[in-house]
Amino acid sequence: MNNPFDTDERRAFRETLRNFMTKEIVPHAFEWDEAGHVPWAVHEKFGALGLWGFGIDEKYGGHGFDDPFMRMDASVEIARCGVGGIGAAIGGRGISLDPIQRLAAEDIRTRVLPEIIAGRKGSSLAITEPSGGSDVARIKTTARQDGDDWILNGSKTFITGGMESDYFVVAARTGGEGLTGISLFFVEPNMPGFSRTELGKKMGWWASNQAALYFDDMRVPGKNLMGQKDYGFIEIMQNFNYERLSLAAIALGMMDAALEDSIAWAQQRETFGKPLIRHQVIRHKIADMSAKIDALRSHLWILCAAIEGGSMPVAELTKVKFLATKSLEFVASEAMQILGGAGYLRGNRVESIYRDVKVIAIGGGSEEIMRDLAVRQMGL
Repeated sequence: MNNPFDTDERRAFRETLRNFMTKEIVPHAFEWDEAGHVPWAVHEKFGALGLWGFGIDEKYGGHGFDDPFMRMDASVEIARCGVGGIGAAIGGRGISLDPIQRLAAEDIRTRVLPEIIAGRKGSSLAITEPSGGSDVARIKTTARQDGDDWILNGSKTFITGGMESDYFVVAARTGGEGLTGISLFFVEPNMPGFSRTELGKKMGWWASNQAALYFDDMRVPGKNLMGQKDYGFIEIMQNFNYERLSLAAIALGMMDAALEDSIAWAQQRETFGKPLIRHQVIRHKIADMSAKIDALRSHLWILCAAIEGGSMPVAELTKVKFLATKSLEFVASEAMQILGGAGYLRGNRVESIYRDVKVIAIGGGSEEIMRDLAVRQMGL
């Protein structure tokens, strides 16, 4: 399908990233996945491509402009490698950048943003807690004032990149119950009272680390309060719309890879005296997979065009997120059926994608939460 909104700049960005993935990432993807680590030099190579510069002012090392289509293309192309943990490892910093730019003190912005965007440093947004994931209004981590400082107590979990991140944007309760009453703090691991541990073995995303963070009477300088007290989380809620766009695009990239490998296998595998692709049941599976991919891609293009036009279609972004993950679930399952036993062996994209379906369906807002939010955004 040809994107009617494409430009020369977008095509060049997409082709550059695809060539980079083919030469620099794909040959090592499964090795890094098994090792559970992406070399830090790879982060810097992605930084040199400008992956994290969208929506960031040039004085902080960003592009000075935003482009939802390029954001989408970046997520799709990285996900096509089939190893979801690589995208999580290098992309986990993305959701923390806008809050730092908009809400952190100027000396913090100028010190840390160029380092994060260049891939020399890592950062994470720390919201999720052991007592609840999507139920942000019930955050239990607290921050109390002590002179000019703040004292944080509590914990976070499932923090992507948390074992390697140099900077954290941490949500803590400074006021009453609910979303009003939550503030954001800029935290560095060398602050006394901070500790972290890596989560145990995971079903997927092996190449990316997820951490539990602990704050034990951790003293944070007053200037590290981000934005207005008690309104920190409300100030970044718009930030999650781009995360949902990215996750839907990641699902699309995974679906592209699964279909591509399904077709290749069906063309070379013979059963009952003819190639698998000549059996009607397989041809129909491929048609169904392709139709879902076309529908999702078209849907994302329309949403990107709306964002580029100045609107933020919140209800539609929540709906496309669960539409994408349910479509991914279907395509991954059908791809596994087409490959059969070959798809169940480690070291191929279909096997890896099949394991990563659920983390995409849960992360960034579960399918159930997204459905409920969509209906509320519809005024019902």
